[in-house]
Amino acid sequence: MAPAGYGSRVEGVHAVTAAVEAGRVRRLFVERRRMARLGQIVSVVDDSVMTVVDDVRSMAETGAPQGVVAECTPIDPVTLESLTVDRAAIIALDHIEDPHNLGAVARSALAAGMTGLVVSSRRAAPLSAAAFKSAAGALERLPVALVGSIPEALNRLKKLGVWIVGLDTTGDQELFGLELLTEPVTVVVGAEGTGLAELTRKRCDAVAFIPMAPGSESLNASVSAALASFEIMRARKAALG
Repeated sequence: MAPAGYGSRVEGVHAVTAAVEAGRVRRLFVERRRMARLGQIVSVVDDSVMTVVDDVRSMAETGAPQGVVAECTPIDPVTLESLTVDRAAIIALDHIEDPHNLGAVARSALAAGMTGLVVSSRRAAPLSAAAFKSAAGALERLPVALVGSIPEALNRLKKLGVWIVGLDTTGDQELFGLELLTEPVTVVVGAEGTGLAELTRKRCDAVAFIPMAPGSESLNASVSAALASFEIMRARKAALG
């Protein structure tokens, strides 16, 4: 059975604007007092789908919906196979539990030209309204594969010719300058606080660390993913001369 779609509820100005531009909005709720500020959204939405209300917070999932909530046609997840494009550059999230981190990862990944995101459908942050709000539109454009098992997904990607690089503070190679990043690659980011699961780590072709100043605490998962995404961009531009 194919995974169900995601993104059926979107909140916040940037996230809703992106959903409107994608043509996904089925119902739009806008606060009366913010109509003028939300003119960019309101002007392109058919009156038949828009409802003006006094306060959207009672129907919102996030704590700060910014006066606008949208019910949307879900986005269909993609297959792992479709992510293995030429010069594939994929981020896989190993049980990231904070939806804000998930959204931030997607935002950085899209900005760095990553070609896809792999997310577990179990014991992980949902692709919720909070994730979409943090992503600020990136989840409308970045292909996402939903999988039941990250280790199994990594095995499948390896069979499809994609190298697997895990990020962990106990890695034995430095991320910056890692030669594998110029190849078709998936970078795996571990859970907040615990890092890579042991089974996930065993699937990696290399485990790399991000160098930090002595005495520094480990980086937030979304920061680690952002650094890895932009290092892939840098390494590939350097390889092309």
